Amino acid sequence: MSDIDEMYERLKRANEAKGYYFNKNDQLVRELIAGLLTNKERYGYMSCPCRLASGDRENDKDILCPCDYREADIKEYGSCYCNLYVSKEWNEGTIPNVPVPERRPVEKAGWMTWPDLDA
Repeated sequence: MSDIDEMYERLKRANEAKGYYFNKNDQLVRELIAGLLTNKERYGYMSCPCRLASGDRENDKDILCPCDYREADIKEYGSCYCNLYVSKEWNEGTIPNVPVPERRPVEKAGWMTWPDLDA
């Protein structure tokens, strides 16, 4: 069994018990899990594969998967930001599958903004 398969099974068990499901697009799910594993190797923790991590665990703790925004995203949109975790209704198509806006505050990702060249 591959690392992706092992992580898939582990995350599926842990999250379905809480009412969170993987996106029905299995290829997308496996690509996102591969991103989680890459971030774990790169930074030492599984940060959201759809956001740029800083490499500082304390700064990135809000985007450790599952991120702090997942619950609110799924409650409002039926899906988390990167569509890894979704509600049953989202997968069934009984609610619209719309893009989820970024909830992470700009100041949390401020390390990646351009410097003020006029200063």
